[in-house]
Amino acid sequence: MPKRILQGVVTSDSNEQTLTVSVERRFKHPVLQKTIRKSKKYRAHDETSTYKVGDAVRIIECPPKSKTKRWEVLKT
Repeated sequence: MPKRILQGVVTSDSNEQTLTVSVERRFKHPVLQKTIRKSKKYRAHDETSTYKVGDAVRIIECPPKSKTKRWEVLKT
C-alpha cells in the first residue's frame, strides 16, 4: 500500500525535532451540498528543525518514531 502524503501548515515547533501540522480537508456535505472545512493535527518528525510556525509543509507516513509521531516531513 502506498504511503499517504498530506499538505498542511505548521502550528507548533516548540518540541525538539517535532512539528505539529494542521491539515485541512474540504468536502461537500452529502445532504446540504455545502462545502465544509475540517482540520486535523498531526505530529511529524523534523530531523533538522528547519521549519517554523506558519510554514507550509508536506508530510508522509512512516513507521512509528515515538508514542504520537507516525509522520515525517517530506524534503522538497
